[in-house]
Amino acid sequence: MIHEFLEWLGSTEWSVRLLESYYVWPLMESTHVLTLALFVGTAVMMDLRLVGFAFRGVPVSAFTHRLLPWTRLGFAIMLVTGLLLFYSSPLRYYYNLFFRIKVILLIVAGFNIWWFHSRIHRSLEEWENEFRAPRAARMAGVVSLVVWTGVVFSGRLVAYNWFDCDIQPQPDWVNWAAGCRIEPDEVAQEGATLLEVTTGISVTSEGS
Repeated sequence: MIHEFLEWLGSTEWSVRLLESYYVWPLMESTHVLTLALFVGTAVMMDLRLVGFAFRGVPVSAFTHRLLPWTRLGFAIMLVTGLLLFYSSPLRYYYNLFFRIKVILLIVAGFNIWWFHSRIHRSLEEWENEFRAPRAARMAGVVSLVVWTGVVFSGRLVAYNWFDCDIQPQPDWVNWAAGCRIEPDEVAQEGATLLEVTTGISVTSEGS
């Protein structure tokens, strides 16, 4: 059902126009990367303060009041452009292993943000001027640093065709993780073609 829906979505007029655009698609991708840098950059500054690696003399509230509006702006634009990029080629992204990793990391990051602002941030007045934040705050900062680093790397790797479903044969766990719809006969045929190209040995169904 998901495959059929995304196949239809990718064949709509606006999706095709967006993907084939000479100017809109590159501009949108560049905007996505720039706002990602804005969002992650401001978030990392906050995380470094929570962990205690930098800005230890600056009250935490100073970061939230001055940087949070920029963080939210970067996230909003990053989200919109990211959805448009997905809309331009939904099947390609859906079956991309690195895109799936990125989505999982984004879910973890979202939960970490919710946990920090709904639980830890409520007691901010008690510890915001301390050089060493509470353990829960430090852990939230560490998780944020690790997860957003993973989001940046996995997002960058989405642009490459490593482990794409149309590249066969590849390990079964890769096909499973990427959700590749590969038939056994197709894998065997791809393997035979690869063997013939690399070695010059022709493989037929009779085994000759």
